[in-house]
Amino acid sequence: MSGAALPKLGPKAREIVDAVLRDGIYRALKESDTAVCRNLNSRQFLGRDKKDGAVWYPTAKLCELAGVTPPEIGQGGEGGPGAPNSRVQPQEGADRLPAPAEAESGRALIRIPLDRIDVGFRLRQADPEKVAALQASFAELGHRTPVSVTRRPDGECFLLSAGLHRLEAARALGWADILAFIEEGDDLDAELWEIDENLCRAELTPADRALFTFRRKEIHLMRHPETGHGGDRRSNGQVGHLKDEAAKSFASETAAATGQSERAIRRDAERGEKISERALRQIRGTRHDTGVTLDRLKGLTEEQQLAYVEALRAADKRVAEEAKAIRDGKQALSRKIRGAVIRAIAERGTVSAGTMPRAAFPIIYADPPWEQEAWSEERGQDRGLSYPHMPLEEIKSLCAGDASPATCDALLFLWVTANRLDDGIDVLRAWGFDYVTCLVWDKSRIGMGRWVRDRHEILLLGKRGNFPAPIPGTQSASVHAEVKGEHSAKPVYFAEMIERLYPDLPKLELFQRRESLVVGDVRLNGNWTFWGNQAGAPKGEEQSSEDSRDGRACVTKEELAEFKALGAVDGGCMGGGPLLDEMIALGLVWPSDPPQLTVGGAARLRELEDKVKRASDGDAVRCAKSEEA
Repeated sequence: MSGAALPKLGPKAREIVDAVLRDGIYRALKESDTAVCRNLNSRQFLGRDKKDGAVWYPTAKLCELAGVTPPEIGQGGEGGPGAPNSRVQPQEGADRLPAPAEAESGRALIRIPLDRIDVGFRLRQADPEKVAALQASFAELGHRTPVSVTRRPDGECFLLSAGLHRLEAARALGWADILAFIEEGDDLDAELWEIDENLCRAELTPADRALFTFRRKEIHLMRHPETGHGGDRRSNGQVGHLKDEAAKSFASETAAATGQSERAIRRDAERGEKISERALRQIRGTRHDTGVTLDRLKGLTEEQQLAYVEALRAADKRVAEEAKAIRDGKQALSRKIRGAVIRAIAERGTVSAGTMPRAAFPIIYADPPWEQEAWSEERGQDRGLSYPHMPLEEIKSLCAGDASPATCDALLFLWVTANRLDDGIDVLRAWGFDYVTCLVWDKSRIGMGRWVRDRHEILLLGKRGNFPAPIPGTQSASVHAEVKGEHSAKPVYFAEMIERLYPDLPKLELFQRRESLVVGDVRLNGNWTFWGNQAGAPKGEEQSSEDSRDGRACVTKEELAEFKALGAVDGGCMGGGPLLDEMIALGLVWPSDPPQLTVGGAARLRELEDKVKRASDGDAVRCAKSEEA
């Protein structure tokens, strides 16, 4: 045999080529031998056996260069030039793969266990959305398009060539195996199949195309190293259009394999060659992943490219932060305007002592006296409640329709026990609210119960109209744990939460229990009004009384003084002093210059004005204990 036409080879490669041409077969016994054989395979000098990954045969190209007739070698060998062109038929058995199904000529189609398929390094990772879409398709229609794999040297494992999304979908569904074509070739062939399959798709970005196309060119030059040197590499005016035959051959081959134009192939290959892989990977998928940006990058050094990309990303981050600040500002302004509108609507409502307010409050906080079922004849809840209960229909009608104390845009926080949850939803809807969500009070200690031992209560949240949600980041946790106090008293935490979220809005608490209020309770800041069978001020605060002699109402001296002070603030003629400081501390007056009434202060002034009018005969105001002023 003559080796005059063979290219220059290293000592080990020459030894292997001489052996395979002499014997028609070569078995690689060492990993170093396998590495040399792979290199010769990439140059199309050797072909690997389909069954035994350690066995190699000479290719027709090597035989032609060596002047050897193919039939003289490889007789009976699988995969050699003289071997029959038939696909491998794995034997049945516990340690073998199942027999292949019908497939294209020269391609084995078998079911391969998923744990035997290695994904390897991928230029492009799986898209979770596409995997999810394939999962649904597989679940309904099954798997119809096999993946493509090549056999690993050990003969038992496989390297994925094409079909990453299909493989990941099968794994997500918990399948044990998947249909696969076993392709002839090595790791470079597998990479080429991945690249060509991706290049045929239209959804690749310019950066993706640059990465894939340049890698394909690298593999092409590895397969044809002799074409990578020499030649006239001057440009003929086309972008990336080199005159050397290597570039022309690569462009033609890739265009035929992918359906792209040769000019597009040259352009993408040039971008991938001149732009660092790190810069391409940083820019891919961003809004800067465009041909214009890539063409700017390819004229820079690698350091300049990375600095340019980093500057683009920093600018995007800064723009995103500025946009978020503008968006947050607009949302805050919108909430402020909406809150002012809600307060203005509330001020037009009706609040009269002793009667249910009408359309006056945007925040309602209610703890109705639910009827409880007597479940024991000797002990338990049949002993009765410590406060009068109300039938369900009475509770539903209390604030329904025109009788509602809520404004058209309002929130309702409604307490309900677990066994009355459906009744609570009914009341919420009867009062004109839509259910939004709920909070849970974990009482920390177990209580009584018929079906279960209760240790929690539920605070339903309902909304009506166009009421703004809390500012993102200010929402409370849905569960609050606090040891239960006296019967029916709810933790002040929930009232504080409502006040924190809506500090400028007037609030009405229905069925408020006097005993639940202690000094420092947030509900004593003037923004809260109370109504119910136990509504009223905490101990130590005197209430208005009725003069029994002539039926004319009367007010206390303190109420009259408070009315005069609030009126002075409202009229802009209030100076300083202890009384002003007290009203500021109570949240009735803003400490501005000049002082101004808060929403709670304005509501308190209206309430006191109504009392003073009813206690006045036109000339004097009747105070408690028949003292007049």
